[in-house]
Amino acid sequence: QVHLVQSGGGSVQPGGSLRLSCQISGFTARSWAMGWFRQTPGKEREGIAALAHAGHIDYADDVKGRFTISRDNVKSTLYLQMDNLKPEDTAMYYCAADVDRHGRGASWFLLHIRAPYWGQGTQVTVSS
Repeated sequence: QVHLVQSGGGSVQPGGSLRLSCQISGFTARSWAMGWFRQTPGKEREGIAALAHAGHIDYADDVKGRFTISRDNVKSTLYLQMDNLKPEDTAMYYCAADVDRHGRGASWFLLHIRAPYWGQGTQVTVSS
C-alpha cells in the first residue's frame, strides 16, 4: 500500500523560506512521476513542481526561480524548498505520485490533478 506523509510548512513572513517533505512508502514503480500541488479555497488544485524518473523537472511559471523540487532516493523522500515566499503562495500544499508508464514526464505531471497517490496536505501561510 502506498503512503505519502507530509511534514514541514507553517507560517513565514514574505521573503522567507520553508521546506516541505513528503515521505513515500510502498511506491516501487520503475517509471514514475511525483510532485507538489497547492490549493486555495474556491480554486482548483494546481501543480507547481514535478519530477519524473528520467530526470525531468518542471515548475509552474509563478514559482520558477523560487522553488526547488528534489528527491532523496535513500530516504524515499520528496522535498520542496520554497524561497522568497510571497503572500500569494499561501495555500494548502500536497505531494503526489503516479506511475509514468509512457514516459510523459514532469510537464505532464504538473497537470495531473487526478494522480492516485496523495499526501495529507500541509498549510503554508505567508503573511507579515
